[in-house]
Amino acid sequence: MNVTTTPAPKSSIQLEVELPSERLDRAVAEATRRLARRTRVPGFRPGKAPRVMLERVLGPGTVLDEAVEQLVDSAFREAVVEKELVPLANPEVEVVQAEEGKPLIFRATVPVRPEVRLGDYRAFNFRPEIAPTDDAKVDQVIDELRDGHATLAPVEGRGAETGDYAVIGFVGTRDGQPFEGGTAERMPLVIGQERLVPGFEEHLVGLGVGDATEFDITFPDEYPEESLRGAQAHFSATVRELREKVLPPADDDFARGMGDFADLAALREDLRRRLEHNALDHARHDFADRIIDYATANATVELPDILVDQEVEVMHDELRSALGRQGISPEAYAKAVDKTDAQLHEEFRPQAEQRVKVLLVLSKVAEAEGVTVPESDVEAEVERARSRYGDQPRLMRYFESERGRNYIRSTLRRTRVVEKLIDEWLAEHPDHPPIPHLEDDAALLDNSAADSAAAVGATDPAAVAAASPDASAAD
Repeated sequence: MNVTTTPAPKSSIQLEVELPSERLDRAVAEATRRLARRTRVPGFRPGKAPRVMLERVLGPGTVLDEAVEQLVDSAFREAVVEKELVPLANPEVEVVQAEEGKPLIFRATVPVRPEVRLGDYRAFNFRPEIAPTDDAKVDQVIDELRDGHATLAPVEGRGAETGDYAVIGFVGTRDGQPFEGGTAERMPLVIGQERLVPGFEEHLVGLGVGDATEFDITFPDEYPEESLRGAQAHFSATVRELREKVLPPADDDFARGMGDFADLAALREDLRRRLEHNALDHARHDFADRIIDYATANATVELPDILVDQEVEVMHDELRSALGRQGISPEAYAKAVDKTDAQLHEEFRPQAEQRVKVLLVLSKVAEAEGVTVPESDVEAEVERARSRYGDQPRLMRYFESERGRNYIRSTLRRTRVVEKLIDEWLAEHPDHPPIPHLEDDAALLDNSAADSAAAVGATDPAAVAAASPDASAAD
């Protein structure tokens, strides 16, 4: 067998394979026996019909076609092993010559693991940025806590203001006639949140309980109800109830109600420590993201369509999951945004390409840095997943599969190589305040991307680097 390879676009390889005529002859003989065993030919016992009789029943050229199909398949697998290739998908095959008595020649174009050419990923000129924790930030959290424990009290001595809680009644008409959805006896709302038509609530400002007002308003062109888009309506509205939010005072009693705090000063000190902790965590994550962006921008890689297409599917499933958590069906979302799945996929594609490039570049950086993940660590993550996702069979089947284990292995490897780069930068810059790693690897399986990868049965793009030619040929 003679095999030549030629680079093709988008990280593909074209193989041209030539097999001697003797091998095609043997394949024809084997195809004849195989077809004879499963074809009923009148006057012949199963497996005994000669080729000429088989082709009278099955059609001219059937035996040769069967022989070529089987021979091309087996020869392609042999060529992949010989050339040490890792195919990412089945090949596109073109049979160039298939005549008995002559060599069989075919071409196979197959996407392969992309070559990543790293640029610089260490000599960046940026530093971790730790946001300072000052009294103003502590005050902001105190105010948020107070807001969460606020009570509502009737408004006295003034009219409605933005932020007040109101109950209103209203009647809307178009050309003097009420319209569907334009009337309510008791509608609760927070003035200023624009729960109704934009501009509606500003007409309530200044009104007291029992006060009424009338006004015209034009529905926006993007209003959800199509029949009202751009339409003008007349409303009469009455304020039935009006309450304001009353925050508890920021004092020692409030602090003691928040937990085991002796006074307000103790609560403030605890909040300050938490804010400082969060600032360090954010600084490390932000620094990691900038390192990833730097390494990716300096690297060169030609992305195979199959990996990008797979990532698009993962992103689409992530969207469906997010919609499901909000109680929105994919069909309702598609109608609201007026886009087909194909249009959504086209929008996803640039981000999918960037995500795939990041995964491949980080895998190559990990290889350059000698970062490996012991199988025991992968198994520990699978065990952790069993305790966390035992009630989700689909997700567990994925994590326990080879694809799922590759996902875990690649994710651990990427995380660890970035942490390695951060720790080494900090060691080289002792003047910089320490920013310890405040999370562990357990967080990797909490990412919704894992569930979406399981939903589409995705192979981690970087995991193909660990595959062997023999394993790929046997898939």
